[in-house]
Amino acid sequence: MREGIGKGSIWAGVKGQVFLGGVTFVEGLIDHLRKQKDIPEIPKNQRFVNRPELGKIFTEGVLRDRGRRDQRVEEAVERHGYTQREVADFLGLHFTSVSRIMNQRSKVQRK
Repeated sequence: MREGIGKGSIWAGVKGQVFLGGVTFVEGLIDHLRKQKDIPEIPKNQRFVNRPELGKIFTEGVLRDRGRRDQRVEEAVERHGYTQREVADFLGLHFTSVSRIMNQRSKVQRK
């Protein structure tokens, strides 16, 4: 116990409010977490604990190409659980623009 005095709290390392462990431990749970992503009773920050940050989804190269950007918008919302508003705020768009992108991509996929 003496070794821990004056050091940071272990709770700073908690991820998604439930995981206390290193990156390897959390990555080992990814398959399990993916199976739980559609269960609304589990809070979103726990279901998507290992999702990439928006800055990693929307790299500079992606932002230069509207088609790739729109594909990543859909990916951020559908696969990684970001809200349309979160994506819109990050991209500097109105949230209805993101909604329009999602609707257009949905129509294309149905054809």
